[in-house]
Parts: sequence; C-alpha cells; structure tokens
Amino acid sequence: MDDDPELMKFAQRYAEAWCSQDPEKVAAFYARGGSISVNGGPLIPIAEVGRGFMRDFPDMVVTFDKLVNTPTGPEFHWTFTGTNTGPSGNGNRVRISGYELWKINNDVLIAESKGHFDAADYERQLRG
Repeated sequence: MDDDPELMKFAQRYAEAWCSQDPEKVAAFYARGGSISVNGGPLIPIAEVGRGFMRDFPDMVVTFDKLVNTPTGPEFHWTFTGTNTGPSGNGNRVRISGYELWKINNDVLIAESKGHFDAADYERQLRG
C-alpha cells in the first residue's frame, strides 16, 4: 500500500483538500455515508469535522507525511498547522501530527477513517 502510486496520489490530494477551506472537497474522498472517528470517539460525518477545523483555523495546512501499509488498512500520516483565529479563536498557533487508519472501498474511496492524534498536546497548544 505504501508503494501503491495511485494511493499515494490519493493521499496527497486528500491533504490538499484539507487545505482548501472547503469541507465538501474533503468529503469527496469519502464513500457516500463515509465518516471519521477521532481518538476513539463516535463516527462523525467528515464534512462536519472539516467544517469545524476550517472555521477555527482559517490558515490551516495539512501535510501528507507518509502512507503506511498495516494489516488493518493504510495509515495516512499527517501534520496539521494553523492559527486559531476563527470566530471564538484566541490566536494561538497549533502544530500536531497524527494519522488516520483508512478502510478503502472498491471505488477507492474512504469508507471509514479512524483518526488519532495527541489530544492533550493539541489542547495545551490551543490554550497557550
């Protein structure tokens, strides 16, 4: 998987979609009804997650770090940077890394994603 050129391109385009400030561009990488859970939380529609981050971090950048093949599916590793200047923002800069464990369907779309990052570090940076 980590040497699959098409999946590598998919992952790069997915990261670029996160930088677009358009949650529907992110949602286009998901199968109909596709969702994400973050740090073991409930499954949430991806456009809702994207909308929240894009609102809170209008300058957000998501970089594609690597794609790792695991027995349970590909892991999309990323780094997020942004400044919390959204409607209730405090102006703090955040930089976190994490990954999403993907289940890819036959149409090469994400059927389900399980996102993971250090929430305590994120909250610490957010609070300043």
